[in-house]
Amino acid sequence: MKPEKRAADMTVEELASYIDQSVLKPEFTEDEVRKYIQEGIDYGCRTVCINPSSLEIAREMTKGTKTGICVVCDFPFGKSTTESKVAQAEIICREGDVEDLDIVANYGWIRSGMWKEVEEDIRAVAETAHKYNTYLKVIFEVDSLTLEEVAKATETAIAAGADFVKTSTGFFTGGKNEGATYEVIQTMMDAAKGRCKIKGAGGIRDQEKFFRLIDMGIDRMGIGYKSTPIVLGLK
Repeated sequence: MKPEKRAADMTVEELASYIDQSVLKPEFTEDEVRKYIQEGIDYGCRTVCINPSSLEIAREMTKGTKTGICVVCDFPFGKSTTESKVAQAEIICREGDVEDLDIVANYGWIRSGMWKEVEEDIRAVAETAHKYNTYLKVIFEVDSLTLEEVAKATETAIAAGADFVKTSTGFFTGGKNEGATYEVIQTMMDAAKGRCKIKGAGGIRDQEKFFRLIDMGIDRMGIGYKSTPIVLGLK
């Protein structure tokens, strides 16, 4: 959605409300997980985006703060069975305190044109998340797709009940890793037509791009822990 004022005129608090701070590196120690969750809270980010094994830490640390919890599911490849995705979503969401669930679509299926299977896979997880009032974001790994596939995937995710469509995991190894380009974000917006929200992730590391995406009308952005202070103008 287009903001009422330009990003350059927003307060740090307003800008931080666009950020899911990524705390996802698999090699992080528990001390590092705590450090970067705390930084996300201190910056006033909308959520901290964590792996499922960090959920108890995030619950403890975000309690009583304005920062919510975003948990990834079947991350970063999206290749589990639907049944196992649903089981993981149930475990993550069942306490009712997870704001967002970010799940990876089976983008091999997207590339294969298996749209019925993609839709059914997403719908099953959406129904589980919504049972606990958790928003579902669906990651397409756009660097593996054509713009036509991105548009069709957006339509499919909307039909399946997704609340957001999202560009990237940040862990793609099959080629270019550009993530949330302006062209991809515009393609998603044009396909969505306001029927779901848009989250950009991957390649958002400077304030110029961060501001431009806000001004385009993006709804949320996944920002790496190192880049959060940079895009907020605090470094």
